[in-house]
Amino acid sequence: MSCHITRRVHDHLALAEIELCGELMIAASAAVEERLSPDRIDEVLEVGAEPAVRRPRSVARRGE
Repeated sequence: MSCHITRRVHDHLALAEIELCGELMIAASAAVEERLSPDRIDEVLEVGAEPAVRRPRSVARRGE
């Protein structure tokens, strides 16, 4: 007997990590240099930015 489970589980942490990886890939593909500098990686990932100051990812992508 085959049992098909249709429940979907969303791992919000994994989805956020995938989104961040995507942002890094976009930045790397647009970079002139061979590698992203640590400062550029921090900028892309918005390291150190206050939560209220962070732009939504879709807006950040269009503005760069």
